[in-house]
Amino acid sequence: MPYIVEISTVSTVGLESSPVAAALAGLRANEARYFKNKYDHVFTVEPASNAKTTIDWVHRILKEERDIVISSRPLEASAYQIENIRIAYVFYESGLSINVMYTVDDPNKRAVGFKLSEGMEVPRELASQFKFARQKSKLAGTIRGSYFDFENEYTARRAPSRPRRRSSPRPPRRRDSAR
Repeated sequence: MPYIVEISTVSTVGLESSPVAAALAGLRANEARYFKNKYDHVFTVEPASNAKTTIDWVHRILKEERDIVISSRPLEASAYQIENIRIAYVFYESGLSINVMYTVDDPNKRAVGFKLSEGMEVPRELASQFKFARQKSKLAGTIRGSYFDFENEYTARRAPSRPRRRSSPRPPRRRDSAR
């Protein structure tokens, strides 16, 4: 069952098995606050057992782009689309959060981001490839983050799309008779 992440109070619901559950919950709330403020999007997550398609999509990108296999167990994931950006998050038991920002119409604006919860070590599989910058957060304490860009196409089950506000109806699609 999907869980709406609160941005005013930090809750460890769904993250209890993590040794850094409170910090990971703060990181998750920090991400929820960002999407609420920037896109007016309500950030929801679901248990990893219900989000296999999303987790597989993120893991496929990591493997094919950088030969990265995450050793930690996924706890929760989220997938949605806002305008032309497909977004996926996976939160791991170790305290790691991975997000994919994937513009569907511009291969030059696609990236994978890594965030480390306060109190966790840099995972072995990331330590040799990335340097992590520090950021302070009221909800999450000190977050360390890194990312990489990519341009390849990765299709997955379409994430739920947030409806766009339209002032006029969509024009009919033109059918090409040459097909």
